[in-house]
Amino acid sequence: MSILKPEQPGLLEETAINSRRKFLLQAGTATFSATAIALLGGCNSKAISAETNDAASQDVRILNTAISAEHEAVAAYQLGAESGLLQAGILKVAVQFQGHHKEHIEALAKAVKSLGGNPAEAKKDYSFPVEKLKRQSDVLEFAAGLERGAVSAYAGAIPVFGNRDLSAAAASILADEAMHWAVLRNVLGLDPVPGAFFS
Repeated sequence: MSILKPEQPGLLEETAINSRRKFLLQAGTATFSATAIALLGGCNSKAISAETNDAASQDVRILNTAISAEHEAVAAYQLGAESGLLQAGILKVAVQFQGHHKEHIEALAKAVKSLGGNPAEAKKDYSFPVEKLKRQSDVLEFAAGLERGAVSAYAGAIPVFGNRDLSAAAASILADEAMHWAVLRNVLGLDPVPGAFFS
């Protein structure tokens, strides 16, 4: 392994990365309303302009896309936790990471409800490559791929936000996803930060 050249993702990691990239493809280039920004920031949103009301359905769609991606992460960590392949210490961290994703869902769902929408529900089946998860390292590689995909999705979404407050909220979630990815890479024996720039 060379510190100067980032490793290429494995098959399981690439599958997970592609899944999380769907967030950007589904969200498109739409911007979030001031209401969604306020809701994610925990502010009171009683004063909603007519323009914001017109954009509410679009905001709900984008927020629900993010919720769907977070549900996928929760399900993946549940799969890993129930696999019986994780050592006790690693299982504890995986459950902690799953808790972070649940918190992301709660914040995003609160914003959707405040906009009059219904938060996206978790799917019954995510078609994870279960047959390829035979060792602890397989589970960790798959989780790392999901986290890397999340970093990519949030990084791509930040510039399309019309309000810098929402960009800051997304950046906060991105930072959490990036920490998860680095920790998982480190446990896998890979360079936790393979380059000065994320690609």
